Amino acid sequence: MTMTSRPLNPSLSRRVLRAGLLRYTELRRTVRNREFILIVVSAIVGGFVGLVTIGLRDIVMALHALDFNLFFGEHLSAQTDVDYLRLALVPALGGLALGGITLLLQKLRPTEIIDPVEANALYGGQLSFRDSARLTGLTVISNACGASVGMEAGYSQFGAGIFASVGEYFHLRREDQRTMVTSGAAAAIAAAFNAPLAGAFYGFELIHSSYTTKMLAPVLAACLSAVLVVRNLRTDAPLFDVFGAFPVPHMYYLLFALLGFAAAGVGILTMWLATSVERILKASKLPAWARPAIGGVALSLLAFGSPQVLGSGHGAIQWHLQTQWTLIPLLLLLAGKVLGSAISLGASFRGGLFSSSLFIGLLLGAAFVNTLGMFDPAFLSERTAFLLVGMGATGAAIIGAPFTMVFLVLESTGDFLITFATLMGVLIASTTVRLTFGYSFSTWRFHLRGLPLRGGHDIGWITEMTAGRLMRSDVRTVPVATPLGKLRELVPLGSHKWAVAVNGGGEYAGMIDIAAVHDPDITEMVPHLVAADLTTCRGCYVLPGDDIRTILRKFGEARAETLPVVASATAPRVLGSLSEAFALKRYTQELERRRNDELGMPGL
Repeated sequence: MTMTSRPLNPSLSRRVLRAGLLRYTELRRTVRNREFILIVVSAIVGGFVGLVTIGLRDIVMALHALDFNLFFGEHLSAQTDVDYLRLALVPALGGLALGGITLLLQKLRPTEIIDPVEANALYGGQLSFRDSARLTGLTVISNACGASVGMEAGYSQFGAGIFASVGEYFHLRREDQRTMVTSGAAAAIAAAFNAPLAGAFYGFELIHSSYTTKMLAPVLAACLSAVLVVRNLRTDAPLFDVFGAFPVPHMYYLLFALLGFAAAGVGILTMWLATSVERILKASKLPAWARPAIGGVALSLLAFGSPQVLGSGHGAIQWHLQTQWTLIPLLLLLAGKVLGSAISLGASFRGGLFSSSLFIGLLLGAAFVNTLGMFDPAFLSERTAFLLVGMGATGAAIIGAPFTMVFLVLESTGDFLITFATLMGVLIASTTVRLTFGYSFSTWRFHLRGLPLRGGHDIGWITEMTAGRLMRSDVRTVPVATPLGKLRELVPLGSHKWAVAVNGGGEYAGMIDIAAVHDPDITEMVPHLVAADLTTCRGCYVLPGDDIRTILRKFGEARAETLPVVASATAPRVLGSLSEAFALKRYTQELERRRNDELGMPGL
């Protein structure tokens, strides 16, 4: 006796599918409309990001131990003696492997990787998890072979990618999606440095470039959750561990200000050198895949002087807080670390300058106080204070996140006096860089690519508000050869304010004021005039892809009320028209709506 399976009832299948869809829709609506639920989701995902950050750090530590013959847990940048053969081979071979893998990935997925700042500024927080994982993997390879960069870029990219995917799953609103990307990057940095406030302000200052009360809770929840996971699974101290109080004399604040100016100079030099190295390698006509290998050879030569130029500098910070070098070795290591970081970035190694900038700043502070000690040895008693101020000031100069650096020092020392001293150096350094150089490292790379980004401010909606979307397609066109009498019949006074003149090929030839066409003062000349004689703004038009800022600028330059929208500059076929009044109205409405959304008042 055989058993036959009964076919599923089609109506039952549809009911089950409909019920599942309704549950998903209801869940999505709940997360979108309940701020508390979004905070809970941020805390849960933040804990997972903390776990991932630990895993990535352990992978890099294991690879360092394997590549450079270290004990697991030892920092490469804290070493003073590494096997010369490994120093000679690992950076170059690792750079060659990085170049080959990058070339392969570009062929498999030839897309530009978007980072969290760019995602928040241009794409409303939309960030590809696959691309984020690809960048994180390349960052791991770069760090494993000793590049003088840190894992922070990989941490923040992967954390933001995880949060962005969660936000896309729930179809969050644009501003909430941007908050999710901010939370992911902030949680990763908080976990990496065991510092929740520093991580949160990293998100506020760099990734989002603004602060609102609505985004405070989810970002802090993600950071706290990530740090709690780290502290429960690891006994790691913060980035550095110092003991004692810092009763810094008030007269030292002038010296901290001078150190801030020095930090600004070193920061600008580092960014300029990285750009110069990249420009030189591109001008050499070397294939892109070979550049990391060339950079690896240069790093090996620097590492022969001191292995501490390799790696992020994370471990070397604590090492130098406990070890005192004389001035000349400090200056040589400072120069080597600056050059090593610039070579690593210019040669296309993947990574960030967060830890590296802190180590550079610490070396700068040590050299600064050693120089002062040559005049008065009493300054050496406050050596640690100068190291911490130099570290925070240089970090602010390069990274462009002043409060992040201040909170990092506060959370690592627990001392408000040294935090106030750091605030002085950070204030001078960040302001000097902004007023002279104009960019931090996070925005300088966008400037080099031609992107007008100064941070994570949401300007993506501006680029989406284009002439092609705003124009009216019912534009009145007339051939340039139309006699004026005929034109008066075709376009009566009051029917249109403007008409667009086109040539025989249908291409734009100028604007015609209909009031001028019907001007009684030219009635006697009507038999002798054609439409071309009354055209104005012959070279004035907008393109379909022009954003609202470009549109308004073109209106100002043309001094016109209405402009045509043409297909392209080379083939100006008329597609429609756009008035300045309507463009201003739509821009104002959208700006007001987004401001209300950021304040949590979408209904206003």
